[in-house]
Amino acid sequence: MSPFTGSAARTDRWEHLRVDLDDGVATVTFARPDKLNALTFGAYADLRDLLAELSRERAVRALVLAGEGRGFCSGGDVDEIIGATLSMDAAQLLDFNRMTGQVVRAVRECPFPVIAAVHGVAAGAGAVLALAADFRVADAGARFAFLFTRVGLSGGDMGAAYLLPRVVGLGHATRLLMLGDPVRAPEAERIGLISVLTDEGHADEAAGALARRLADGPALAHARTKALLTAELDMPLAASVELDASTQALLMTGEDYREFHAAFTDKRPPKWRGR
Repeated sequence: MSPFTGSAARTDRWEHLRVDLDDGVATVTFARPDKLNALTFGAYADLRDLLAELSRERAVRALVLAGEGRGFCSGGDVDEIIGATLSMDAAQLLDFNRMTGQVVRAVRECPFPVIAAVHGVAAGAGAVLALAADFRVADAGARFAFLFTRVGLSGGDMGAAYLLPRVVGLGHATRLLMLGDPVRAPEAERIGLISVLTDEGHADEAAGALARRLADGPALAHARTKALLTAELDMPLAASVELDASTQALLMTGEDYREFHAAFTDKRPPKWRGR
């Protein structure tokens, strides 16, 4: 995303999310524990806009997405979203559904790794947001549920039908999206839905440690790797290897590549600058 901005000031307060910044690591927390962190229209819009701001500022090198209280995120609020959509016309419904998709695109397209720290339930939109992250760190009590067909809607919501088969394969994705049954942590790890499985109660800690490791590493290399993983999902091999070649040639002109060689020669750790 371009770092150039207009005259609008940086947002200092986010009403629907808690945002903490610590030396290149952003932690974004869903903070409605009494509602199992159910999402509202405002929470979707805040997350979309926050990711755009952080992407432009280039100060964040890793982001943790977490949930306060007993679970990660239970999906869209039944009263504030599902109830409200019953009175919307087709144009308003399309605007809403496009916005939720924009959030997923923002997670996939932001130039830093996103880590979902999952404990308790990740259901509906919460499961898709975890799915969209680059890493899913979950504790032994976590469970994922893609509940869209359970409310009479398509299981392919917010890009789930695109992302989930690419993570767990078409067979598992069909079962999870069609039936909406919960998948608990041991099975989720077995089918590849969980990147890192921790003891119960330690997902936030492990996600934070992973975020710190990523933030202390070569940020530009991470950003380009993430971009290639997304871009090449639908490319033929010839286009992929050409994109890889041009990307590597560009990175070989960077400071971090030279720094690795200097550090190797001097027998010291590299000092990554993300350039």
